[in-house]
Amino acid sequence: MQSRDAIFALLRDALVELFELEPEQISLESNLYQDLEIDSIDAIDLIDHLKQQTGKKIAAEDFKAVRTVADVVEAIAGLMNPPE
Repeated sequence: MQSRDAIFALLRDALVELFELEPEQISLESNLYQDLEIDSIDAIDLIDHLKQQTGKKIAAEDFKAVRTVADVVEAIAGLMNPPE
């Protein structure tokens, strides 16, 4: 079980590593496409990177609904901490 803070830190590190963003640019409210300029190809790279880090695969269909960093954190939290 991972906390949302730990997931956010993992995601922020991935965004910095993959897309050369500054950590200060990334907040839970950041829009992936508008604020961080992530495109659809970048999103696939991010999904793949997160799968390697977490062992959990986010379905591309699920990622289509994602708009903000918080949305990604919630999607990963849902995979890593399934309801009992």
